[in-house]
Amino acid sequence: MTRPKTEVDLDKLLSGDRAALARAITLVESKRADHRAAARRLLEAAMPAAGRAVRVGITGVPGVGKSTLIDALGSNLTAAGRRVAVLAVDPSSTRSGGSILGDKTRMARLSADPNAFIRPSPTSGTLGGVAAKTRETMLLCEAAGFDVVLVETVGAGQSETAVADLTDFFLVLMLPGAGDALQGIKKGVLELADMIAVNKADGDNAPRALAAAAEYRAALQILTPASPTWSPPVVTVSGLLNEGLDALWGKVLDHRARLTATGEIERKRRDQDGKWMWALVDERLRARLAGEPAHRERMRRIEQAVAKGAMSPAAGADEIAALLAL
Repeated sequence: MTRPKTEVDLDKLLSGDRAALARAITLVESKRADHRAAARRLLEAAMPAAGRAVRVGITGVPGVGKSTLIDALGSNLTAAGRRVAVLAVDPSSTRSGGSILGDKTRMARLSADPNAFIRPSPTSGTLGGVAAKTRETMLLCEAAGFDVVLVETVGAGQSETAVADLTDFFLVLMLPGAGDALQGIKKGVLELADMIAVNKADGDNAPRALAAAAEYRAALQILTPASPTWSPPVVTVSGLLNEGLDALWGKVLDHRARLTATGEIERKRRDQDGKWMWALVDERLRARLAGEPAHRERMRRIEQAVAKGAMSPAAGADEIAALLAL
């Protein structure tokens, strides 16, 4: 594997040089101590140029058509003069450590678009990885001049909450034909949603999509909106046929305008900065524990004892925490 340079040319990054951006992202993902120090310096220098992009999180169950919709939406935006970065939160394999998403093959048009940049953002098995590395990658993309950042999550587990805590607007994609499936939707996901879009609303699916949209609107009525300024709309779209996507994007911009006017976007981002800090604290504590051979061996023994039932998880956690004081 190619090792990242310990320094990245800031001027090239700020000018939008794609090679410099790729090197910068590789640098912030590195676990080497010298690379982490260089990444911190780079981020501090780049941050004044970041923060201006429209940040949109997108989730939905596998098969809902996220990649097709993002490919079409992103292509619409680049055609309108936008520069679009797509960060796909990649749930690295817990067995092999390898990535399991093939983003560039799933977004054929955007991957060939000079005004788009697609990057998997590996979690490395931890939600802190979503909050830290994805956020750092997002800031670097913004500093490189990308004015729309789409953060895609695989739509499973707590990664949805982590991505919602990175973005200004959270879009939840649903399938047509809600029916009994509505009962299986996690309330927490609906509470996170700034908009629900029923995808694949084309052909024979169109009537079912309209019926599903009506059911989702009814479900949202019993929830308290996250913002007094915004009531999450429900729309029907077709990523495959590129239908309804201009209206969808119009609602994203409407949300941004309203919450910017009230100061809610700024407050939300400051709150996200605090969560980012704690994610970094968690990452560095883990790195400190893993960096000492004696600690690694002790943690291995503690984990084995917990797995065998010889030690309670609480006692194991106490012993591992005590290692930080040594």
